[in-house]
Amino acid sequence: MKNSVLWLMTLLPLILVSVSGAAWWKSTVVYQIYPRSFKDSNGDGIGDLNGITEKLQYIKNTGIDAIWLSPIFKSPMYDFGYDIADYRVIAKEYGTMEDFDNLMKEAKSLGIRVILDYVPNHTSNESEWFVKSVQKDPEYVDYYIWADGKPDPENPDKLIPPSNWVSVFRKSAWEYNEVRKQYYLHQFLIGQPDLNFRNEKVREEMKDVLRFWLDKGVSGFRMDAINMMFEVDPADFKGFYPDEPLSGVAGATPDDYEYLNHIYTRDLDELYNVIYDWRAVLDEYRKKESKIMMTEAYTDLKRMMRYYGNADRKGSVPFNFIFLDELKKGSNARDIKLIVDKWMTYMPLGKTANWVNGNHDQSRLASRHGDKRVDALNMLALILPGITITYQGEELGMTDGKVSWEETKDPQACNTDDPVNYWKKSRDPARTPFHWDATSNAGFSSGDTTWLPVADNYRTLNLATQKKAAKSHYKFYKDMVGVKHLPAVRFGDLQIHALSDSILAVIRLVPGEHVVAGVINLSDETHAINLSPLRLLPNELQVVASGVDCCMDKGSRVQKTSIKVSGHCAIAFESVKKCC
Repeated sequence: MKNSVLWLMTLLPLILVSVSGAAWWKSTVVYQIYPRSFKDSNGDGIGDLNGITEKLQYIKNTGIDAIWLSPIFKSPMYDFGYDIADYRVIAKEYGTMEDFDNLMKEAKSLGIRVILDYVPNHTSNESEWFVKSVQKDPEYVDYYIWADGKPDPENPDKLIPPSNWVSVFRKSAWEYNEVRKQYYLHQFLIGQPDLNFRNEKVREEMKDVLRFWLDKGVSGFRMDAINMMFEVDPADFKGFYPDEPLSGVAGATPDDYEYLNHIYTRDLDELYNVIYDWRAVLDEYRKKESKIMMTEAYTDLKRMMRYYGNADRKGSVPFNFIFLDELKKGSNARDIKLIVDKWMTYMPLGKTANWVNGNHDQSRLASRHGDKRVDALNMLALILPGITITYQGEELGMTDGKVSWEETKDPQACNTDDPVNYWKKSRDPARTPFHWDATSNAGFSSGDTTWLPVADNYRTLNLATQKKAAKSHYKFYKDMVGVKHLPAVRFGDLQIHALSDSILAVIRLVPGEHVVAGVINLSDETHAINLSPLRLLPNELQVVASGVDCCMDKGSRVQKTSIKVSGHCAIAFESVKKCC
């Protein structure tokens, strides 16, 4: 232990230089903004860039380091921006390029970095690239995945899709184009044709898109649905696309994505080098600042780890969907420790962890886990080492809104054609407008209507109310953001202990600094805990963040030998004396 401490003391100055300079993102808070639902500046019921600029001071006051904007580019909005018609033009609903430049200027003045959403797997079918590909323009003829139909076994005069592949949004992933007389692949909506990443021109085009926005000063990208960018090469299957095998999932029909095992359309080896190429593009700009690159891939843990890079090439930070997916409402302290340990164990040495509690595609944190666990999960995401990613509203404990079948906008739900069970597929409830206050439309918009209805509980669950309360989810979150910026959490070693099924303790320490300890009580009952076995933890502790269910207030002092933690309390301490 003594040698370990001495080694950490020697390494600390190098760590400080690295994190505070080039690698700013290695311990940072990234706040995801879904622009359509954050703040409407012009009363049309749709959030926009000027609304975001208007609320940047809120981001600054909360202590957040960077904002990640879901797509803001020109789009017909079939999938609300994830169907991009032009990667270099701002969507008219959200404003203009001048508005974006103004947002960038204001964010920079406040010390807030801006990260953009990058959607590489597909474009809109209204993209100029796709229109020209339909017309077989020589420059664009192979920009997308095109294939001839095959004869219907039951009617040889009729053509059917090239394979049995199914869209994430249900039914065939192939759509026939009358002009080109071929089928094109769309793994999502019909209006989202898949790009052909086996085409070198496409790969270079997409690199240039990155450079366009990097030249405008953005600090990095979140990469969407990257594990679906490659499909098998038909040349390996005698010129045909092979059918995918059945999954055997109970209850799935041939129209459902779950019906097949997607061995030919997901997680192919070719995609990793494209990711590493993008990292190299970002590194072209590292003299100005290190650029963050986060990748979305719902896949198994070992495949996630490959996104970090290999012995020869640097990669991305893969979103930690193990933390998001495996943590359940009934998970106990031991379960949580195992899930955290799993990521930290598999993550390659020297890489950066990340902790994701939610996003625009998931039911909100408070709805999935219950209000009593909001503080606990927010504290975990902020006290564990690496990047914290917060989806807008999680800091308030916002819940899913109610969106009727008639009000539903999400194509994933609409494509079920089921006015009874549509809500099981709908992402709209997690996308309802942000609750700024208790005024009309929750302060989101001055218009008569909003693009999605505001959740019914906005009058009591909103930012203004939580700012005034003696204790609130927001105040605890803000205090924990402050804790995340302490040296022990930014640079320190991690110890995580399940003291029982109900009590989890997280210790962050670095030699020569104050130790940070977080304690979570998952039960209804008050527990007295003794942290004296943790020898490097100084005896006297001071509360630096106290959740809504905690009996101790911020600033209180306790001895580590006897700490009473009330039911459902999430609480953080800092040692009065420095460690080691």
